[in-house]
Amino acid sequence: MNTWFSEKLLVWYQLNKRDLPWREEKDPYKIWLSEIILQQTQVIQGLAYYQKFITHFPKVQALAEASENQVMKLWEGLGYYTRARNLHATAKIIASQYKGKFPKHYNQIRALKGVGDYTAAAIASFAFNLPHAVVDGNVYRVLSRVFNLKVPIDTAAGKKQFQELATALLPNKKAATYNQAIMEFGARYCKPRQPDCQNCIFSHTCMAFEKSLVESLPVKEKKTKVVPRYFNYVVLIDTNNRVSLQKRTSNDIWKGLYEFPLIESSEPISLKKALALAEKKFGLSALRSKLIYQSGNYKHLLSHQTIHACFYVFKPVKFKNATTENIALKDLSAYPFSQLLVKFLKDCELREIV
Repeated sequence: MNTWFSEKLLVWYQLNKRDLPWREEKDPYKIWLSEIILQQTQVIQGLAYYQKFITHFPKVQALAEASENQVMKLWEGLGYYTRARNLHATAKIIASQYKGKFPKHYNQIRALKGVGDYTAAAIASFAFNLPHAVVDGNVYRVLSRVFNLKVPIDTAAGKKQFQELATALLPNKKAATYNQAIMEFGARYCKPRQPDCQNCIFSHTCMAFEKSLVESLPVKEKKTKVVPRYFNYVVLIDTNNRVSLQKRTSNDIWKGLYEFPLIESSEPISLKKALALAEKKFGLSALRSKLIYQSGNYKHLLSHQTIHACFYVFKPVKFKNATTENIALKDLSAYPFSQLLVKFLKDCELREIV
């Protein structure tokens, strides 16, 4: 079916593929690592993280034996931290259940924590050349536009139709190369915005281009609702220049990362209200006289949330809480933080303030 599509794509790929470290890789561990890192991440950003992880954890056993803090610290700044936690958990499963050898069968790969249909197909085809078609954001764009498919990609019916078409187009004996090719093409030409239709190899056969529908495809049925959240961080420093940190453990954003004691409010609050809430929540008093720095407002965008944050720095404060640790300011760099806190620490330079 439609062999013209795969044949044309494969010819283009052989002439235009980028030289990426995982491209000719057959080690399933390294392929899995690259695929997890590249989820929701552009190649140019993910490349540095891939190289860091391979350097620190050249084998899956090394990753399995690492501490959670080590893994999260290396992942710091990449976002979508559930990926890092799943990566660590899966490494432990492979080390124990599979004796350190990556499973070779699609169903075993698919059963691993954090591995969905796309990632399982990618590993199965790239490492073992098994005939499983990948369907990611790049593939959705290419197929929806070339074949003018208007079924929403975020519905069960849409996912089924696209998977069936992707499988039908897959040349079984060249599964790995074809999967790489269609994703590469989507990333470089059939982009979400301002696709390069003039230089596209399918411009004469692309139905969406012919009908001027490129910008409206692929179709999504549901619109993402973005929820605002207001974070008021209370940075408590004692006379020995130790600062209180707490680890996020609930099933929320940034689980496994560290932060300063937090007061979350449903709307922006004044300094007076922030001080009152902090005194009540943490059993402190006379905080106003110990306030040495108040940040401006930080706005941090996530896929479904917008975080509005403010930081209040107090010194000297005697503070002890079962959920917090007192860390020397010089040791802060050893702890994994969200990109929001990384930015604040870079802007603020706590050691200079105190």
